[in-house]
Amino acid sequence: MSAVFTSQQVVAHGYMDSPPSRAYSCQLGLNTNCGQAQYEPQTVGEAPKGFPALGPVDGKIPSGANAVFSALDAQAANRWHLTEINDRKTEFSWFFTAAHKTTKWEYFITKAGWNPNLPLARDTFELTPFCTVQGGGAVPIEGPAGGHGQIAQKHACVIPPDRTGQHVILGAWTIDDTGASFYDVVDVNIKVEATDPDGWTNVGVMVPTQTLLPGDSAKARAFMGSAESAKYSFSVGIDSVEEGQPANWAFKLAETVNAANEPVRAGVRNEEGGIEPTKGTNNFYAKAQSGVTSYQMQTTLVPDPMAYMHVHDVAAEYVLDKGVGNVGFTLMTNKNITVEATVYNDANKAVGYTRQTIDSTTAPLTVAVKSAPGAHALKLIASSENGRENFQELKTISLTGEGGSQNYDAVYPEGFKAYKAGTTVLQPKTGLVYECKPFPYSGYCAQYSPSATHYEPGTGSHWKDAWLEK
Repeated sequence: MSAVFTSQQVVAHGYMDSPPSRAYSCQLGLNTNCGQAQYEPQTVGEAPKGFPALGPVDGKIPSGANAVFSALDAQAANRWHLTEINDRKTEFSWFFTAAHKTTKWEYFITKAGWNPNLPLARDTFELTPFCTVQGGGAVPIEGPAGGHGQIAQKHACVIPPDRTGQHVILGAWTIDDTGASFYDVVDVNIKVEATDPDGWTNVGVMVPTQTLLPGDSAKARAFMGSAESAKYSFSVGIDSVEEGQPANWAFKLAETVNAANEPVRAGVRNEEGGIEPTKGTNNFYAKAQSGVTSYQMQTTLVPDPMAYMHVHDVAAEYVLDKGVGNVGFTLMTNKNITVEATVYNDANKAVGYTRQTIDSTTAPLTVAVKSAPGAHALKLIASSENGRENFQELKTISLTGEGGSQNYDAVYPEGFKAYKAGTTVLQPKTGLVYECKPFPYSGYCAQYSPSATHYEPGTGSHWKDAWLEK
């Protein structure tokens, strides 16, 4: 039922952007291992309206019970980035990629004493919202229904007075003219005041997500305004594979900060109010006499000197048939790498592109091109899965044979209001032709403004939701 419901309501999209939802934090890079949610935070959490009686089932509230986004349902105390809340008077903001007439927004919060290691369920939350904002059936942006943009009026809410520390806030955006709501979860650490009673001020956070290897290092860089402080900056080296696990090196670095016995600390508050290192997310604290205003994290990775990528079988000439052809070659590598191969014409305009992952092997690659005969270049950019190795190659090639004219209905964005399923457009920015997808995606094709280009073919952040490259 849930999957069918989602496909019927695909045109209603939006997400909480402040504080950032779990899914939007994936897109921002604050969360990792998020699956498809990293690319579609606006689609996450769509389910029948009427929480708690209806809505996503227990254990699948973050994903909206949509298997595509099931990675978001993972729940552990140190799994997700926590946004600091330093004032109980907090504003909530939404961004809409397809704004619908709205009945209301509701905000629920986890109970005092909740267990952050258990899957999120109705029993996890107070089922009476601590904040409700009526929508009155209006469109929530400055623009028509179906448009995209920032919410016109942020929601001023007050966090319950007895909630502190790690919590999850569930926001429910209830659509007025469909049966849908969007459910977004936000992971927060509630700190009522920026300065704690004992003089410790929260000046940063260490969210360990990267696995390090022996020889790597992690550094907590202290800043006094814009100037870095060597005295209050600390680093640790990684001596073993086990120590390189994110939770372990974060604990080691936090211990190093605290062992210096300076007016700076790293860790989390315990029941007595002390600051203790933890194997997971740690906050940075400083006292006024240190002068430290912020901390920033830096990791240094040691590349593998034995890593390689070799390019073979690049022909001097490739033949076009009516302006269309293929540039084929072979790659050899001993790493798991993601390769981007682009063919440029002599005006440095991309006329072909492909992206492929190759796992320690020899593999053929082919780039489909649309161009005219003449001098071209094949550019290869590759990076390893862990980001340690980066390779680049540039090969000069020639395209011969016959050119061809591309047929299309319009040059984008001329006449965009008339775009519908099957409409073909030439995108001047890429020189390629794109076709509008069938319903229910075709509605996105006609959405255009110079200041909001989410669905612009070939270049917009969500263009693949609307277009197919011809």
